[in-house]
Amino acid sequence: MTETKTALLPSSTILMLRDGAAGLEVFMVKRHHAIDFASGAMVFPGGKLARGDSDPVLQGRHARPGAFEPALTPFAFGAIREAFEESGLLLARPKGDGRLLSADRAAALKSWREPLNRGDKSLRDLAETENLDYALDCMVPFAHWITPEVMPKRFDTWFFLARAPEGQIGAHDGSESVDSEWIAPQDALDAWEAKTRTIVFATRMQLVKLARARSVDEALAQAGQTPIVDVMPVLDKESFSEPHLRIPAEAGYGVTEVPLSRVGM
Repeated sequence: MTETKTALLPSSTILMLRDGAAGLEVFMVKRHHAIDFASGAMVFPGGKLARGDSDPVLQGRHARPGAFEPALTPFAFGAIREAFEESGLLLARPKGDGRLLSADRAAALKSWREPLNRGDKSLRDLAETENLDYALDCMVPFAHWITPEVMPKRFDTWFFLARAPEGQIGAHDGSESVDSEWIAPQDALDAWEAKTRTIVFATRMQLVKLARARSVDEALAQAGQTPIVDVMPVLDKESFSEPHLRIPAEAGYGVTEVPLSRVGM
């Protein structure tokens, strides 16, 4: 009998960045404990793609059409939607205007967050009603991770970097996420080591890579110059006294294996 593999769920995650007083900071939210994936953990805004993220009409509602491969564009739209739903930060411009939305304009669109989250409204609805274009040109692909085949729920996830629009204020949604903060990547990793934050393996690896940059400009430049290597961790039960997950060295995280007992911590 042929073993049936768990279907992959396309998803997107975005690392919103800003330059803080002491250097680079990234926006993170704390997942609600009732969420079935990474409950209670600190994560970047993200989630499964919605049907509307693939709407072909959106191709005419963003800058630099063709900046991403066609297969990657829905993931980029999904990342913008998730960022807005979970943080209130919206990578968009008034149509025909080169400037990103002001803080006041973004705040005035707050009522769209919940309908988008429920799936009652789409990015197309938001763009056409509010006369917006989405700023895909501000996003840089950062990583591509696929959940191991041994897991009961699997995601095909693209991670993106973007500079947070100046003046816009990030705030958690109060439903899927119950807390939020701007934090230096190394501070987040140190908090995990001290057991004061729960951060799952894939999120930690992105923080490790991000911590190499001292500023938003540096992080975006490094990401733009670094080829993305697909990462699907592999379970190794034979080489160590306890099972480990392995990831490819060429992915550039400086880590190739981690004990399974520390993966979900």
